[in-house]
Amino acid sequence: MPEIDEIDHQVLRLLREDGRRTFSEMAERIGLSVAAVKRRVDRLKEIGVITGFSVQIDYAKLGWGIEAFTELRYPGTTPVSEIIRTATDVPEVQEVFTIAGDPDALIHVRVRDLGHLQQVIDRLRRAGDVTGTKTLLVLGSWSRDVLG
Repeated sequence: MPEIDEIDHQVLRLLREDGRRTFSEMAERIGLSVAAVKRRVDRLKEIGVITGFSVQIDYAKLGWGIEAFTELRYPGTTPVSEIIRTATDVPEVQEVFTIAGDPDALIHVRVRDLGHLQQVIDRLRRAGDVTGTKTLLVLGSWSRDVLG
């Protein structure tokens, strides 16, 4: 495991808040030189702690305001790769989590409306060896970053 100190954690927290934050701004907030912050970011990228930068999107403003999680069940002999393929072939699927126990997978979907959700669930039910589904609508969300 790479050695990460408190300053590295501060850099990571600042980038999690705003991935477009400048080295100058981070240097001022942390109390380092711009060059020192850049070296730390470069090192965190090099050792694989920072794997990329992304944008946060308000999907509701794009017409994709409904989120749901769907549990998928498969026969016990179904390979994990088949479970993942079933879900990744559906463009509305945002994430796939294969899990131990029952169910076999939990998928995160985004859709335009409830009719669209029904179409996606029907498509998943017909895909591969799916033996059962259970869908949970997201009413709201909150998350915590382990870095604080």
